[in-house]
Amino acid sequence: MNATYDIVCLSHLRWDFVHQRPHHLLTRFARDHRVYFVEEPLYGPGPIRLEVGMRRHGVQVVTPHLPEGVSARGATAAQALLIEGLLHQNESNDYILWYYTPMAREFTAHLRPLATVYDCMDELSTFLGAPPTMLSHEQELLDRVDVVFTGGQSIYEAKKDRHPNIHALPSSVDVEHFARARALTHDPADQAPIPHPRLGYFGVIDERIDLGLLDALAASRPGWQFVMVGPVVKISADTLPRRENIHYLGGKNYQDLPAYIAGWDVAMMPFARNEATRFISPTKTPEYLAAGKPVVSTSIRDVVRPYGERGLVRIADTARAFAVAAEAAMREDAGARVRQADAFLSLNSWERTWARMARLVDTTVAARAVPSLRSPVLLAGNEPLLASGD
Repeated sequence: MNATYDIVCLSHLRWDFVHQRPHHLLTRFARDHRVYFVEEPLYGPGPIRLEVGMRRHGVQVVTPHLPEGVSARGATAAQALLIEGLLHQNESNDYILWYYTPMAREFTAHLRPLATVYDCMDELSTFLGAPPTMLSHEQELLDRVDVVFTGGQSIYEAKKDRHPNIHALPSSVDVEHFARARALTHDPADQAPIPHPRLGYFGVIDERIDLGLLDALAASRPGWQFVMVGPVVKISADTLPRRENIHYLGGKNYQDLPAYIAGWDVAMMPFARNEATRFISPTKTPEYLAAGKPVVSTSIRDVVRPYGERGLVRIADTARAFAVAAEAAMREDAGARVRQADAFLSLNSWERTWARMARLVDTTVAARAVPSLRSPVLLAGNEPLLASGD
């Protein structure tokens, strides 16, 4: 790529939590650019400061630390000052702002980047605990941002008339990484004692999972084992169905996921059909397929189209239908299924998605390369303290 600029990413996610869309994209951008991944603040004792730590592949993770009890206005002012200090200390005069959360506009609206990007991977306003101002902040962002990407077709269709430069770039897959599951035979220690057949899920366990469906499935098929790999967030662990054939193994490292899925007979996506799942485009769909597993999912729109329509994923919404679909999946010709999935996935990779994004961003930066549009960052007061960390 020819354009030279830094990327300051403003995210609602934590880099060290679950490996998701931002990781795949920003690690690739870090080949050619300095990338700062700015997380939401942590609150606690000590001075207002930034913790900056280098991660694999060159991404610098930036975590604001703010005092407990600080007002909303105070938190906004502090984060604005900290970001100014980050840019000043690193002599970052040419940068773009890359938003995952519209809420970050509160402390970045005064900055003058080369360009602004909104990678809308989820409809955050529908998630449990979303701030009531999320929608108004998103509209402000859409009114000012230069280019918009969406993480799925459904969310693109919902927003395509709200910005003139919007592109549907659904989540892709690292085929080589997940295809390792086809050859792995060693079960992870916590999964090894679980009998077969196994129906497995990996990902965040939150309000988007249909816990009633999971419970009914486990009750209807006591000889099947249901393996849930992932952290429980935003919901109480007390609400999870508890049966002898449901196994919660907790969050796992992205590098270890192929070893878990290798030991499953069916990969499943028991998503609830609610406001929180209306626009989701699960990254795990192509990941399951790359691992060579049959997949059964509830009727999430971006799973039904294209995966269900192409016969790559079985779709079922009731416990009975889900069980019937899983039984059919375990009897099918695995070789034919894998060949069909591989043909589809050959056109769907993170490398291709990133390359298209990079071209669009470079084009946007070039179009905005007019000196009068930008002014240097000015520090409001003393420079903040930046603490390095891992």
